[in-house]
Amino acid sequence: MLQVMIINGPNLNLLGRRQPEIYGEDTFDDFMIHLKGKFVDSDVELSYFQSNHEGELLDKLHEIGWSYDGIVLNAGAYTHTSVALADAVAAIETPVIEVHISNVHKREAFRHHSFLSPVCEGVIVGFGLRGYELAVQYFV
Repeated sequence: MLQVMIINGPNLNLLGRRQPEIYGEDTFDDFMIHLKGKFVDSDVELSYFQSNHEGELLDKLHEIGWSYDGIVLNAGAYTHTSVALADAVAAIETPVIEVHISNVHKREAFRHHSFLSPVCEGVIVGFGLRGYELAVQYFV
């Protein structure tokens, strides 16, 4: 069985309440139920972790970065600021797909740069929550 973990960074715990015009009205917990249903017939086990703290995200990457088959990472604002997260992704063996719900290239200029993109297997932006499904599909 493939083990894939979705890791969300800061403020993504507010999905469904924070800027629904950008991020939609679904909570991530509700979306995970839907997502698991999409892969019920696949040989994939989906798990989820969210933190607003950079160190906890680093610790989770270190913990699973040699034992999981895939990581889907939406580091939120840390995408644009964290060399430490980029170093962690580069250091682990598990492939990582970077995901962003909104099209960051249509937003503020500071969101156009990602420290993570160069060390990730691929990047999916602008497809809403469906981006997570596309990322999981890559591993299946």
